[in-house]
Amino acid sequence: MRAVGYFRETKLHTLYEQSESFLEFCKSNGFEAAATFFDRGSTAEPLGFRQMLDFVRLQGPQGFMLVAVSDLMSLGGGPTEAVRRYFQLASLGVPIVSVSNGADMKSELLEVWTRHREGSVVRYIFRLYLKDGLGIRRIARRLNEEELRTRKGGLWSMVTVRDILRNRAYVGTYSRFGVRVPASHAPLIQQEDFQRVQERLDQRRPATESRKMSPFLLSGITHCGYCGNKMIGVTRKQRWQRRSDGVVRTAQYRYYQCESRTNRSLCDYHTRRAEDLEEDVRRSLRARGGPASRPARNGAQAANEAEAQIGRLKDKARRLDRRLEECLDSAISGRLDQEKLRTMALTIAAEQTQLEEQLVEYHRQAETQASEAQRRRQREQVMRRLRAEWNALPFGERRELIREVLERIVVKDEGIEMVLKP
Repeated sequence: MRAVGYFRETKLHTLYEQSESFLEFCKSNGFEAAATFFDRGSTAEPLGFRQMLDFVRLQGPQGFMLVAVSDLMSLGGGPTEAVRRYFQLASLGVPIVSVSNGADMKSELLEVWTRHREGSVVRYIFRLYLKDGLGIRRIARRLNEEELRTRKGGLWSMVTVRDILRNRAYVGTYSRFGVRVPASHAPLIQQEDFQRVQERLDQRRPATESRKMSPFLLSGITHCGYCGNKMIGVTRKQRWQRRSDGVVRTAQYRYYQCESRTNRSLCDYHTRRAEDLEEDVRRSLRARGGPASRPARNGAQAANEAEAQIGRLKDKARRLDRRLEECLDSAISGRLDQEKLRTMALTIAAEQTQLEEQLVEYHRQAETQASEAQRRRQREQVMRRLRAEWNALPFGERRELIREVLERIVVKDEGIEMVLKP
């Protein structure tokens, strides 16, 4: 029997650790390690997974091959993606087993889905806050460490946790046209528990007068060079008394700070003074020059058509995911038996695989047909204007021009790296 290993880099398990576990699994069970594939992180393009599908399809897996993973959730960045990929593999006739005990993943499929559905996560958050006494920051960190994901498959932050704790929909109330409608659906959280949470949140809210927040020029495109997450603008006031004459002085400081450190407790304390970082960006833009771009070839129409087709395919992919989620929800509620679930899910997964292959091809076409020369020319025009008119430009216009040319700004202690848009 040949075994194929698939690994996805996570904060809890490195690729090296997973690879070692896979090799030990093969050795203990007498399997031949046929190949290994991996993807770096949950948000990366799943090139490794697609390569594994091609490998399994070409090798002919029936009776001769299995795929070994750390656990079901290691197949994707969220429960829907993980389950979809499980059935994409299963549609090729290959068993998917755990490297820890060799058990087939189908035995824990519904258990994993049930655990990760929104209702259970919501109740878990309320329990952590109310029963276990964890603060919002620590709850976000716990959820991320346990690789639970938001409804959109993203990481948890203080904002997303607080929004759930404040949401009256979980006690069976929803708002329509500004009017609260009580008992509109079955509650996830008891009214008494919800009220206790609100009282505790109100007690922890700092009793400071509201401040008008000044916008930050580089917010949204500035990223921490150590963890990769965004840096957010923070304003702090400092008050002190001068020893010489007793005069009380105040000052306001504005800086960019790593969002993971602020909201998720997943990074060290990395900050940069706002005025210093913005001046570094200005100097870097002034230092960048280059020859004029050559005239672009006519390909805009074809590129637009490819982009439109990509949009249609993505919409179809989302509809397929919703169909899969509905099948799983029906199964965990008892409305669909496991055999029927498997039949329907395999059909959806096969269609999803075909759709993803079409998406790859249309993306390739769009990239080929896009007018690189035109993009370069437009970018250089914007950069010339920023270099010449930086101080004269209104804040909003300067901010928009920066976003036209910069994909991201990566900040490290020793300096910055500016990534231009293609």
